[in-house]
Amino acid sequence: MIDRSKKITARFYLTAPGGKPVREWLLELSKDDRRIIGKDIQKVEFGWPIGMPYCRNIQRGLWEVRSRLPGGRIARVIFCIVGGEMVLLHGFEKKTQKTPTHDIELARRREREITK
Repeated sequence: MIDRSKKITARFYLTAPGGKPVREWLLELSKDDRRIIGKDIQKVEFGWPIGMPYCRNIQRGLWEVRSRLPGGRIARVIFCIVGGEMVLLHGFEKKTQKTPTHDIELARRREREITK
């Protein structure tokens, strides 16, 4: 029998003024791109802990959802696990092989805000 229950639930990081940066980024994308990224996030929710090719640990406590978009583009959503929830900290379209330091630092700052 297949387990159809979520192992972890995703939620958006919430800024002090009430913004949801990952949600706002997703809404700027095309419907097809949103669908792909959403399905990849869902794979992590239902399959946690899950590894490549959908998810990878990028630094202590920070993970990334890995999405391949049409046209050879690559998207990443960086998240952490807090209280059994997957908190979506930062989303971006990846342009280089290595994840840019500023994207990791931004996610790390947001993680520190919610875990202090």
